[in-house]
Amino acid sequence: MSLSAASGRLVLADLVARPSTRARALAVDATLVLAGVAVVALLAKVSFFIGPIPITGQTLGVIAVGAALGSRRGAAALTTYLLAGLAGLPVFAGAVAGPAYVLVPSFGFVLGFIPAAFVAGWFAERAWDRKPVLAFLNFVAASVIPFLVGVPYMALILSAVLGQPVTAAGVLEAGVWPFIVPGLLKAAAAALIIPGAWLLVRSADKTTGRAPRR
Repeated sequence: MSLSAASGRLVLADLVARPSTRARALAVDATLVLAGVAVVALLAKVSFFIGPIPITGQTLGVIAVGAALGSRRGAAALTTYLLAGLAGLPVFAGAVAGPAYVLVPSFGFVLGFIPAAFVAGWFAERAWDRKPVLAFLNFVAASVIPFLVGVPYMALILSAVLGQPVTAAGVLEAGVWPFIVPGLLKAAAAALIIPGAWLLVRSADKTTGRAPRR
């Protein structure tokens, strides 16, 4: 039995055929986790601009991977993603990687990706990823979490490490307000992609006469 199936309904990753032996099933889970890392890393390199602020697909990858893999595999994927970046692999949104990235003001957001993926997966295990409205609410909630970690971390680094004056208004202007609309757009995109994938699954089940997935 998969990790998510043990805690709730199936998520998309549970539709992958699972071997009967525990060792091979763990290998499948590990492969899914690494695939999740690759998706987030690729989307982190996709950027567009809304005004002067560069917006990446990183958060879209986080919530989509969390929903597709489930809470524990999603959190494992984002933990692996963080460790890969700290090891020097170019997986983060910018060009900087390696241990020194912990001193970058945006590192707190990467830390926040781990509980964000967990929350997206937790709701998906309870079938909130099947319908666009519920999926959107799930993904908005998950998208808020990196800010809860990232904004205080950013303020700490700016003040304690970089020696810059920090005010609440300045932190919100730099780390929150410009990202609200892009965050909602990315949550909406994920709320179309994930339920759309389930729609394809249900259509395939009808075509083959298979019992609907729960």
